[in-house]
Amino acid sequence: MRPSIRVVASAFLLVLVLAGCSGSDDDAGTTIATVTTSTPDAVAPAAEAFTGTVDEFYEVPDPLPPGEPGDVIRTMEIDAPDGEAGLRLMYHSTDADGDARAVTGVVYYPTGEAPDGGWPIVAWAHGTTGLAAGCAPSRGPAGSPGFGVEGIRVATDYVGLGPVGELHPYLSRVGEANSVVDSVAAVRSLPEVGAGDRWVVVGVSQGGHAALVTGELAAERLPDAELLGTVALAPGAELGRDYGDDIQIRVITTLVLYGHAAEDPSVDPADYLSPDALEASSVIETGCIGDVIATMPSVAASPDYFTVDPRTSPMGEAWVAENDPGQVVSDSPILLVQGDKDILVVPARTDALFARLCGLGQVTERLDIADADHDTVVDQASDAVSAWVADRFADAPAVDDC
Repeated sequence: MRPSIRVVASAFLLVLVLAGCSGSDDDAGTTIATVTTSTPDAVAPAAEAFTGTVDEFYEVPDPLPPGEPGDVIRTMEIDAPDGEAGLRLMYHSTDADGDARAVTGVVYYPTGEAPDGGWPIVAWAHGTTGLAAGCAPSRGPAGSPGFGVEGIRVATDYVGLGPVGELHPYLSRVGEANSVVDSVAAVRSLPEVGAGDRWVVVGVSQGGHAALVTGELAAERLPDAELLGTVALAPGAELGRDYGDDIQIRVITTLVLYGHAAEDPSVDPADYLSPDALEASSVIETGCIGDVIATMPSVAASPDYFTVDPRTSPMGEAWVAENDPGQVVSDSPILLVQGDKDILVVPARTDALFARLCGLGQVTERLDIADADHDTVVDQASDAVSAWVADRFADAPAVDDC
């Protein structure tokens, strides 16, 4: 039975049921640049304390000022809970091609005196909000969970999501990881924040994908800080496999296709999408996930949605090989969380990821929540995640369920 529009709609609040999403390099033989850090020719200027409007904050300086990944370009004060201060951030990062990019996000930090060694850091990786500039969570801002940690909460928007005129390269392994790791470097560069050098990353759905790939690449990207653990809730993974979620997959594939086309002029969505699909999918460039949900699922139900299916093209196969998580063992342990009633990131998908991680020798604890679905898994897992995160900062031994 074909999923209802209502079911499909829920999916997009971070679905990642991406069996075989596309969007890649020019051909199957091209590989995406690995994570690197580089030293600029010039010294980065001090961060600007921005006093313009919120919309103006997201206009990236042209030319981009010099700086290394994690150097802060500008900050803007935002409301914060009692006992905390909040900043909207714009900081240096690099995309999957190694090109310098300005990335945005938020940080909340205690206003009291930092402990010896600085405050611990919780980096949050958010779920799917859309690809257009206006879909960035920091434009709200929407806040960032801390899972019981008294310390710093930082949340990136991801590369391409926030700055005016850009489009987010959806589910880019390197782009996501760089954005998360460099957000941690950014808060550590701000003296007033009082950041230490120990951190964890937590993410859900698309953010679960981001958390996993961050764990794989963080040690190389930020060697002077210690990632203590990775929490991935209902993560997007096993991207080349189909679990009968075809409508969701088609729309997510299209999101990836548009995100990649924004970075690679040789990729044209018109080469893959039918005229009706191309017309409907134009909403991706201007709207957010609610607009995509309202526009695309009924069109995606057509068997003629693709003229060429990106998922089975050389480009799509190369993209999956490059961007699937579970390729590299992280030095830090993983907590993998799955809701048994999740019909979007289905349990079988997480089962396959768990088997893959165990096959690598990755220390992984598995938590299944009987009554949780995709929309409730974070709330229902919150206490368990908080306890797991506290154990990491307390240097307790990690459980390995493999």
